[in-house]
Amino acid sequence: MSILFLLIPLSLILLGLAIWAFFWAVRNDQFEDLEGPAYRILFDDDDPPPGPKQNGQSAPHEKDTQ
Repeated sequence: MSILFLLIPLSLILLGLAIWAFFWAVRNDQFEDLEGPAYRILFDDDDPPPGPKQNGQSAPHEKDTQ
């Protein structure tokens, strides 16, 4: 029974922190665009990584044997 004197205030503190975090997120526009990142990953047009011979650079595993 005495554990309730610890658990009830602790749960109220955690509830207060959760409510504060929710309102902080709403004020800082964390929920502004919920669908944008999901569509952005579908239409991501990344260029392929540069090959070892592009830009005048050689691959690190190709050593000069001369």
